[in-house]
Amino acid sequence: MQKPLTQDSASIAAEPEESGTAMDLEQIKRWLPHRYPFLLIDRILEMKPGETCRALKNVTGNEEFFNGHFPGRPIMPGVLIVEAMAQTCGMLGYSTEPNPETKSLLFAGIDKARFKSLVIPGDQLIIDVEIVNRRLNLVVFRAFARVEGKVVSQGELRMALIDNE
Repeated sequence: MQKPLTQDSASIAAEPEESGTAMDLEQIKRWLPHRYPFLLIDRILEMKPGETCRALKNVTGNEEFFNGHFPGRPIMPGVLIVEAMAQTCGMLGYSTEPNPETKSLLFAGIDKARFKSLVIPGDQLIIDVEIVNRRLNLVVFRAFARVEGKVVSQGELRMALIDNE
């Protein structure tokens, strides 16, 4: 049985594990409909389909949102950290679908959201998500975003899986 993700999970790696499935940006774009400037994950470092996923977001100083949040003290907005976690959840949710291009995963809510530290230009955001529960078309995920191994944000995200029309 796999150990559930926790705030204290120490397994933070910059490279995928041998048993995992890594994906580059072009592969991510095959599953997610998001595009610049709203595609907020750069790479899947590791995925165990239907179980866990680890993604990477390189936070760079030329991100558009830093122009206004905040001039002189750039801070990544918490809602965009949540969006990066949701996109990682989306990748994991699609991982067990035989034809993910025929489905959409829509953000349905968040519980237990916490923001613990600032994310600034130059940081690498590592996002770990796991499926907590799946019932019919609703999937609940537990998500942690970390910088240098320290939790900066966490929450339980709900996503609805629907057929594209």
